[in-house]
Order: sequence, then C-alpha cells, then structure tokens
Amino acid sequence: MSAEIPTLTYVPTTCPYCGVGCGLNLVVQDGKCVGVEPYKRSPINEGKLCPKGATCWEFVHSPDRLTTPLIKKGDKFEKASWDEAFDLIAKKFKETSDKLGPKSLGFQVSCRTVNEDCYAMQKWARVAFKTNNIDNCARICHGPSVAGLSLCFGSGAATNPFEDVLNSDLIVLWGSNAVEAHPLAARRVIQAKKKGIKVVVLDPRYSPTARLADKWIRFNPSTHIALANSMMYWIIREGLEDKEFVKKRTKGFEDLKKTVEKYADVESITGVPTEKVKEFAREYANAKSAVIIYCLGITELTTGTDNVRSMGNLSMLTGNIGRPGTGVNPLRGQNNVQGACDMGAYPNVYSGYQKCEVADIRASMEKSWGMPAGSLPDWYGVTLTEQINQCGDPIKAMYILGLNPVVSYPDSNHVKASLEKLDFLVVQDIFWTETCEFADVVLPGACFAEKDGTFTSGERRVNRVRKAVDAPGESKIDYLVFAELAQRMGLKGFDWKTGKDVWDDMRACTPSMRGVTYEKMEKPESVHWPCPAEDHPGTPILHCEKFACADGLGNFFGIEYRPPAEVADKDYPYTLMTGRVIFHYHTRTQTDRCEVLHYEVPESYIQINTQDAKELGIKNGEKIKVRSRRGETITKARVTDDLAPKVLYMAMHFDKGANNLTNTALDPLSKMPELKHCAVAVEKIREA
Repeated sequence: MSAEIPTLTYVPTTCPYCGVGCGLNLVVQDGKCVGVEPYKRSPINEGKLCPKGATCWEFVHSPDRLTTPLIKKGDKFEKASWDEAFDLIAKKFKETSDKLGPKSLGFQVSCRTVNEDCYAMQKWARVAFKTNNIDNCARICHGPSVAGLSLCFGSGAATNPFEDVLNSDLIVLWGSNAVEAHPLAARRVIQAKKKGIKVVVLDPRYSPTARLADKWIRFNPSTHIALANSMMYWIIREGLEDKEFVKKRTKGFEDLKKTVEKYADVESITGVPTEKVKEFAREYANAKSAVIIYCLGITELTTGTDNVRSMGNLSMLTGNIGRPGTGVNPLRGQNNVQGACDMGAYPNVYSGYQKCEVADIRASMEKSWGMPAGSLPDWYGVTLTEQINQCGDPIKAMYILGLNPVVSYPDSNHVKASLEKLDFLVVQDIFWTETCEFADVVLPGACFAEKDGTFTSGERRVNRVRKAVDAPGESKIDYLVFAELAQRMGLKGFDWKTGKDVWDDMRACTPSMRGVTYEKMEKPESVHWPCPAEDHPGTPILHCEKFACADGLGNFFGIEYRPPAEVADKDYPYTLMTGRVIFHYHTRTQTDRCEVLHYEVPESYIQINTQDAKELGIKNGEKIKVRSRRGETITKARVTDDLAPKVLYMAMHFDKGANNLTNTALDPLSKMPELKHCAVAVEKIREA
C-alpha cells in the first residue's frame, strides 16, 4: 500500500528581509511552514530568491520564540497574562504622560514589521499621549534619503522602479554593494549589463558589486561630496549640463555653479585622479538615460543628507530624472523601511508625509481620528538616536517594537547605559534579544508568516503579506496589541479586527495612499504610490512633468565638502567602514536561526589590507583586537587587497562587533549617526 501524499498549501506573500520586496510562497503542511517556493508570477524577482529569501521559513517555528508576556519582578522575568501586561503598560505610560507631559515618552518602531503595525503604533502614541516622539529605524539607514530627496525633489523616495534600469544606458552604483545587500535588485543590473548597458561602481572597497562593473572607481572613504562637486565642475566647465532642463525645471543653479568652482581638482581629498573624474563626468553627462543607485555608503555619515543632495544635484544638472531609465534610487536595506516612514512612524509627519507643523493637516488628522480640535502637537518630536540620549531625562518610559538597539545602534555601551536610566521599558518582539535584558515588560509578537498586512518596497511598491500559520503560544498580532491598549484606555477609532481594517483606516486619512486598496494588491504587479484614487493606476516614475516641491521646481544646493566627524590619527590610525554580507540580515535575530546561513558566516570578521597585515604580523584567520574611542572588539582577520591600506571593513550583524566601535556623531539635518566611518586601532593578539 502506497504512503499517503502529504497535503501542501502554498501561501503567496512577501520576503521579510531587504527592501526589494521579492514574492514567494510559504509552503505549509499540517499548520507548519516547511519550505519556500519562489513566486514565479512576481514581476519583482521573476521566480528567483537569494539565500536569505530561500530560507526565510526556517526561523518561524524556532523553539526559542517568545510565546507569553513577561514582566520583570525584582531581577527576574516571570510569565504573565496579557491582561496583567496590558494593565501595567497602560497604567505606567498614562501616569508618566500625566505627570511629566508628552515629551517624557519615547516610541520606536521597526522597519521589519508590516505597515499596519507601524501605523497602529504611531496612531496610538499620538492619540493617547499627544506626542510626536515616535521614530523608526530608517533613522539609522535611510533617514538622509527622506531628508535629502525631499529637499531636492519634494519627495523622499526612490524615483524609478528596479526593472527600469533596463531602460538606461548608464547605471551608476554609488556606495551600494547590491550584489550582497539587495541580490535581486542586482540581478536587474546584471540583466542590463548583458544587454550592453554600462555599469559604473563607486566604492572604496572592491566589493562583489564592484567586480561586476565595467568600471570601478575607488575613492577615499566619506569623500562623496568632493567627488560629486568635481564631476559637476567639469560638466559645467565643458558645457555638458542639460541647459533646457535646468532652466525650466529647477532653481538654485547659480549657487551650485559658484560652489563647485572650487572643486576642479580633488585628488588630494578623494584619491581619484582628475582625469578619471573628468572622464566619468563626461560619461554621465553624455548618457541619454543615466540612473544613480545608492545605499548606506552614502547615507550612514554625518554628511548623509548632503551626500544624498549631491546625488540629486547630479541628476538634475544632466536632466536625468523624470524619465524611464533615469533617476535617483536608494536601495532600502530592510523589508519595510520605506513603509515605516510612509505610515507616519516619524517625528514630524503623519502617514503619507503630511507635516505635523501645518495647522490644516493637524486639524484634518484630528477629525479623522475623532480627537478634540487643537489636541495634536505641532512640534518636531525626538528622533530615534536622540531618544537614546534622552533616556532618563526627559524620557522616562519607552516602547520598542521589533528593534534590537543594543546591537544595531552605534556605540553599544552607550545604548546599554542609556536604557538602564529608564523608569519603564516595553520591548515587543518575536525572539528574546539583547535589548530585552533592559525591559520591564516583554511582549511576544507575530512574525511575517503569522499576520495579514503589507510591506512597501524600496521602489514604493506596496506588496501583500499573508498569514500562513498561527503565531506560537499566546503571541499576538502586533497591530492588535495596540488596538487592545487603546481600547483599555477608553480611546475610540481602534476597533480593528484585521490588517485590512488598519490599512483602510490609514487610507482614509492619507491622500497619497487613498487608491492603494487590498483588492489592487491581490494582483502580482501590485501598485506604486502615490495613488490618490481607487481608479488611479499608481505612479511608477516620479517627477515626470514637475517636482513634488510646492512650486514644482527641483532645488539645487551648493554643498561644501566637510570631512567625517572622526578621522584617523596617530592613536587610531585606521578607518573602519561597516556593511552587510549576503548571508545575514541586520542583527541576525532571524538569519542566525537558519542553519545554512549560520554555517556560511557563523562569526564576525574584519577585512584588512595585505600590507597592513604584514606590518602588524597578522595572518589570515587570526584573531585581532580592534579599538575605538568608544569600545573594543575581538574578531577574525581576513587579509585582502580589496581595501586600500589603512582602511578596514567589518560586517554590522554581530553582537559585540562593529557597533562596539562606531561613532554616535549625528548628521545635523537627519540625525543619522556616523555608522560608516570611525577611527580605530588594530593589534595582534599575542598568545601568553
């Protein structure tokens, strides 16, 4: 007698890792995820997945998932009921707010959870406590993109879809290692190269992405502005700017022209010979359709917003925006980093980037949310990194959803010391993380496979997330946690039962999203915002006829180069850069529970130049100590010529790793910490 064939169910959903938004099917058997099958109808990834996407089901049923609320009593955490946890949280936050005001609370939202969770948390914070102290972890990845692109173009999002690179004749990847960080976006670049489209990569490191380029331009770390200014100097000097576009669609050109006149020769700053800069400037200016793709190599610096504005300057100067195959496109590192910002989990805007400072917008939101007139604040709330600095004074209570700041924020020792100063901390997550140690209440949430909702990818495409299995134990869907907390506080407008309920609540008060319905998202191609009406098709390419600025004109900015906050010196003679590897994601909370991914990269390492290693007597694979002014870490050396002498590279995924060393200095505009650049010392560990 033949064995019974098991019944398998295929649930189409969206990958929970990077911001490309690949479609996949979760394979379910007997109520458990047992595998992944690429979603072949997806126009995004065309049935292909990277190593992370192919194994994303493995962490769902990990035995160490959080399954019940935990409350700290004395020095120990004890299991508690949801009623006990809800009552304690509502009481503590209300008492703190009533006694010390709305600036005594902090709310931090993950970019890894669904849009509906992000909207629910920020609505609860604003309606219940009248505070704008809410932020998300875009602050430490693409906060400068939101700020910089908004200043240039009036909208802080990618201008063109991923597949649009196939319509380019020049692709520029600047500060982006897409092959490892965004493999399926890189696949589009590879497809373009096979069509004969030229690819140029600008990166201090000979990364896997640099290896696929037709031209690799190595420059000194953190000198983007000087290099971009020099390019623009030569473009203007040789009359290669798009004069018609500059005249009709922009303003501020004279300021830009005056600024870049000082940057004819920047080799002493960037390390790039002037002739090489001229050659690349001509290539970019003469391209019919050139696109700039960038990532955290541009943003995670104290000059992050200015770096992004420099990319905007280049695109407008040459008319490379508002058409197929052009644009300025940030690759988003997390699955919903675009969406968390879109949902208003930000200290100065509501959903759809409606500004809190505008009285008419506040009045509209108060009406939509059933609040008394004049009750919403107009002040700019405290950003994520500033919230950490304000722990204890004035912030006394904090709520962290799906974030692990002890590992992912700069200067881990500072983060730990700050969290210790809080009177009350709630952490809501799917696993016990290093940050949970500092909590008073830990709540078990639901992962992407256990809820209905949406992710918004880096190309502004809103994709469905569908429930495949039940969450373990007593875990709750995260947006329903906020609904319950709000209802216990007597608040109206939180009677959600499904993800669609939350989404429709958001659509009703968000003009740019009003036409993005769940019904539209049932189609494989989904829809790009802005989509202001249900009969609107969505907007794949932005700024086609005018920019999103109030007057419709793009803004040039004359930006001076300034060095990073901390440069190498005699005590700390090496420059450390950080980044990603293809096998891990963020703080490895999920990927390290996937056996194959852990096997590939089980521990941290640091890349060091061959010459430097020889001088220090360091051999490949040996353990070394790396020190900065903030801390130290011990890791393994990987000796390579991919980096210039005196430059190091370390993956950011590991506890007691790169962020023991990184700098908390902030970009003045976006409050981005300088995660990509700090000065360190290296020493060989000598056996006793």
